[in-house]
Amino acid sequence: MTEPEYPPTPTVEAVETLHGDTVADPYRWLEDGDDPAVRAWTERQNALTERWLAAVPGRDAIRRRLDELLAIGAVSAPAPARGRYFYLRRDGRQNQPVLYVREGVHGDDRVAVDPNALDPAGTTALDWYYPSDDGRLLAYGLSRDGSEQSVLHVLDVEHGTALAERIDRTRAADLAWLPEGSGFYYTRYPAPGTVPNGEEHYHRAIYFHRLGMDPDADELVFAPREKEHWPGMSVSPDGRWLVVSVARTFDQTDLYLGDRAGGTVSPALVPVAENLPFSFDGEVVRGRLYLRTNLDAPTYRMYEVDPERPERGHWRELVPPRPEAVLEGASVLGDRLALSYLERASSRLRLADLDGGLRREVPLPALGSLFGLGAEWDGRELFYGFSSYTVPPTVYRLDVESGEQELWRRVEADVEPERYEVSQAAVRSRDGTEVTMFLVHRRGLARDGTAPTYLTGYGGFNISMTPAFSRSLLLWLERGGLVAIPNIRGGGEYGEAWHQGGMLGRKQNSFDDFIAAAEWLVRERYTRPERLAAAGGSNGGLLMGAVLTQRPELFRAVVIQVPLLDMLRYHRFLIARLWIPEYGSPEDAEAYGWLRAYSPYHQVQAGVAYPAVLLATAESDTRVDPMHARKMAARLQAATTSGRPVLLRLEARAGHGAGKPLAKVLEELTDTWSFVFSELGVEV
Repeated sequence: MTEPEYPPTPTVEAVETLHGDTVADPYRWLEDGDDPAVRAWTERQNALTERWLAAVPGRDAIRRRLDELLAIGAVSAPAPARGRYFYLRRDGRQNQPVLYVREGVHGDDRVAVDPNALDPAGTTALDWYYPSDDGRLLAYGLSRDGSEQSVLHVLDVEHGTALAERIDRTRAADLAWLPEGSGFYYTRYPAPGTVPNGEEHYHRAIYFHRLGMDPDADELVFAPREKEHWPGMSVSPDGRWLVVSVARTFDQTDLYLGDRAGGTVSPALVPVAENLPFSFDGEVVRGRLYLRTNLDAPTYRMYEVDPERPERGHWRELVPPRPEAVLEGASVLGDRLALSYLERASSRLRLADLDGGLRREVPLPALGSLFGLGAEWDGRELFYGFSSYTVPPTVYRLDVESGEQELWRRVEADVEPERYEVSQAAVRSRDGTEVTMFLVHRRGLARDGTAPTYLTGYGGFNISMTPAFSRSLLLWLERGGLVAIPNIRGGGEYGEAWHQGGMLGRKQNSFDDFIAAAEWLVRERYTRPERLAAAGGSNGGLLMGAVLTQRPELFRAVVIQVPLLDMLRYHRFLIARLWIPEYGSPEDAEAYGWLRAYSPYHQVQAGVAYPAVLLATAESDTRVDPMHARKMAARLQAATTSGRPVLLRLEARAGHGAGKPLAKVLEELTDTWSFVFSELGVEV
C-alpha cells in the first residue's frame, strides 16, 4: 500500500519558556476537542483511517474470526452474602456483562442488573456493585458512553424492585453497608459550582446515606486535606469500627480508625498510619485490625492490631515478608487467612491460621492469574477465579476446612491449551537489571527470526502484567504469531521497589526494559524488526510513544491506545493531576528535566523513518484527554519519512475502555489487528 495522503494540518506559533527552556508546540490548537475546526480535522483523519484499514487484504476474515472469539463469554468470582452469590457473566454476543444473583451455592441464577436491557445501543455499563452484608440489598453504579460517571442505584434483591435512591457523581465509588442494611458510607464527587471550575474530577469525599433520605442532605463524614487524595472505607461486621484509607499517592496510603460505638455516623478518626511513605490497607474482623503494608517490606507483610491501641508499638506481625513473592491481598475467612501472592509474576494462593501459621498451599491449574477472591468473614468457603493466556476464566469453590475444591463455573470455549506453549524468559536491561518476560506461541515454533511478534507492556502505577486470558490474542496465536509480555519496572510484579524503579525520575527504566525485551527477541532469533509490532494503552500508550521515538528502527508497527504523550501539559487535563506522584509535575524544575527528556510528543524529530503507527483514542475518555493522540498524530505525519502510515482513530460514545460494548470492541479490534496483520505481512 502506498503512503496515505494526510489531511492538511495547520500549525500555530505557540512557544513558551519553561524553566529556561524554549518549547514550541505547533499543534496546540488540537487540544480543544470542542472546537469545530478540531472536530472537522478529526473527522477527516477518521475517514482516512477507515479507508486505509478497509483496504487491508483479509480484513473480513479477521472480523469474522474475532466475532467468533469475542463470543467466548466472561465470568467473575462471586461475592457471597448469607446464601446469596452475586457475580457477573457475559454470554455470547451480549454487549455488557449481566449481574446475576444465585440463591444457594448450587441454586438457580436470576438477573439482578442487566445493562443490556437498559440501552439498546449497549453503551450503558455496570461500573461497580456492593451487596449488603445479608444479601437483601444491592448498591450499584451505572454510566453511559464509557464516561465512568456513575449514578448510584439500590435494588431490593428479594423482590427485584428498585428503591428510590439516585445518587450521581459516584464515579469509581467505594461503599460500605451498615450491618443491618439501613444505610451506607460511600464516596462522592462535588456538585458543579461548589468547587473551582475544572476541579470537579477531584475533591472525592466520604458521605453517609440513610435509605429513603434525600442524598443532597447526606452527612459529610470525611474530606481529605488535599483535593487529589483518594479516600475509601470499610465497616467491621459488627458495625463498630469505621476504617478509612486515604491514598495520597500510588505508593503512600494513610489509614484511620473511627469507633462507631453508640451508632455515631462520623466518629473521630484515630491514625493507624499517617504521613509515612508506605502503603497500608486492612479490615477489622472479630475486634482485630488485619493490616497489610509494605512498611520496611517491599513485598508486603501483615500485622494484627488492636483497634483500641493502634499505635505501632502494639502491632503484632502475623505474616512476614517473603523476598521471592509479593503479598497481593489478604482476607479473613472463618478461622483462616486467605493470602494471594505473586511469584515471578504468576499467582499463588495460600491459607494460613489467624496467627499467620501456614495451613496449605492451594494448587492452581497452571501458570496464570487469580481474580476476584470471594469469601465471608465468618464463612468456610472461598471462591477464586483463575485464567491464563490459553485458559478461559474459570471459578472454583474451596471448602477451607476439608480442603476440597470444586468447579463452580467456567467459560466454555473451543480452545486447545495443549497446542500452545507458555514460558518465561529472563532479559537483561540496560543497567543490568533482570526483567522477566512471558512468551506464548504454538508448540514447535522455529527460532529462525521470522515469527510475527506482538510485544506489549504497561510498567506503571504498581499494576502487574500477569498471565490472563485474551480472546483477541488467540487470533494472533492461531496464525502462528508470538505474544511477548515483559514485566517491566513501574509495575507491581516484584513489589514496591520494582514500582519505584520505573516512576518519577526513574521512568526511563520502564522504556529501557521494554527496549531490552525487543532487542532480546531479535537477538535470540525469535523475530526481526520487520516482523515486530509493539502495542500498549494508557500508561502503556506512553510507553509506546517513548520507545517509538527513542528506537524507531526496532519496530515495524506500533499501536498506541488512549495514550499520554504530551508530558509537559498532561497535568492540565481531566483527572491527570492525580498522576503527578507517578510522573512528576512539569511545574517543578527537576521533574521538568526528566519529563522533557522523554515526552514522546516533544521527541518527534523531522526526517526520521518512523514505523507505521495507529493512534486510537475515544471521545468520552474522562481519564486521558484525546488531545494527546491528536497532537501526536499531527506531528508524526509531518515528520516521518518512512512512507508507512500514521493513522488516528477516535471513537465516538466510548471512553478509556471500561464499559465498552462488545460491538464497539469488535470494531476496534478489527481495525487494530487489520493494521498489525497488514504491516507485519501476516496472511489470514
